[in-house]
Amino acid sequence: MSSPEFPDTEADVEPTSAESLKQRIDAGDRVTLLDTRAKSDFEEWHIGGENVTTVNVPYFEFFDGIDEELVADIPADKPVVVTCAKGQSSEFVAGLLADAGYNTSHLADGMRGWARLYEHTDIELATGTLVRQYRRPSSGCLAYMVVNDGAAAVVDPLRAFVDRYVADAADLDADIEYVLDTHIHADHVSGLRELAAATGATAVLPAAAADRGVTYTEDVTTVRDDERIAVGGATLSVRATPGHTSGMTTYRIDDKLALTGDTLFIDSVARPDLEEGDAGARTAAQQLYETLHERLLTLPGETLVAPAHFGETTDPRQDGAYLGSLDDLHNELDLLGLDREAFVPFVLEDMPPRPANYEDIIATNLGRASADDNEAFTMELGPNNCAAGD
Repeated sequence: MSSPEFPDTEADVEPTSAESLKQRIDAGDRVTLLDTRAKSDFEEWHIGGENVTTVNVPYFEFFDGIDEELVADIPADKPVVVTCAKGQSSEFVAGLLADAGYNTSHLADGMRGWARLYEHTDIELATGTLVRQYRRPSSGCLAYMVVNDGAAAVVDPLRAFVDRYVADAADLDADIEYVLDTHIHADHVSGLRELAAATGATAVLPAAAADRGVTYTEDVTTVRDDERIAVGGATLSVRATPGHTSGMTTYRIDDKLALTGDTLFIDSVARPDLEEGDAGARTAAQQLYETLHERLLTLPGETLVAPAHFGETTDPRQDGAYLGSLDDLHNELDLLGLDREAFVPFVLEDMPPRPANYEDIIATNLGRASADDNEAFTMELGPNNCAAGD
């Protein structure tokens, strides 16, 4: 490797793809990572897991070579995958370690490569409708494609993966007829408009979400509580579930599965402060309590909850999907058993830092600001942090 920024190394180190690294983690292999980003970047966002050991040593510490103290926590007898932001400094450090006899590789394209990893699991409902759950491991974002009788709808698409939805629909012999968002997202740039433009589909927003000041309402269809949308032989039922945001909406698929957006997750509930800030958080938390107990927990207990996010500690099903029945969630989440007086302060006191660049992302999703594809991808790097009470 030769670069004006990094000293030369002799070793030619093979990269490790994000897909192969994820496969090792999922298989339960012991994985050792050396993250060479700055400490602040590492603490904000890094690759984790029960079987993952991560050591953080910034790359510039290696410019003067390797000493015992620098590599004290890096095993010499086990494979080590070196990571960084874009794949350049990790290639240098991996090469330097390889020259010293370590068994190293580097993560291709760094954390940006990790953020491009996108997986899916298919769930077939008793009605014959196929629901494909998409997962972005780097941020915990979930999106969905609903397919029935040659028609498809995509819910909560990410702009970074518009081409993937188009290709998958073609593989499933389905035409994307609708693209829907459950709300105005704060953690990722929505692909609503781009996917609708690429496929000729109808873009759909909840009316209450559009009322937040969306600038492109002439390009979307708005829906309200109790409306229904036909996707082939499947039915998407609109159910207003405000709390996380004023426009937060759940789409029920064939009355069997509920796409709950950021209202109810598998192991937590929504944070209420991303629309009106701290000043409006208490009112939103009270509204969230009413939504949970009057709009969601009143649905049939066997209803599958399919959220828009999962956390690092969230356990998936055996097939990799993040789903749970309302009955199970009601029994397992203690906070759903709290009364309003206990629920509100619990949620307000148990929130993580707000998502990175969330104000810019909201402005982009409202249409008040613009960003090219690279800018949009960079804005949303990092954890989603949209949950509270986990």
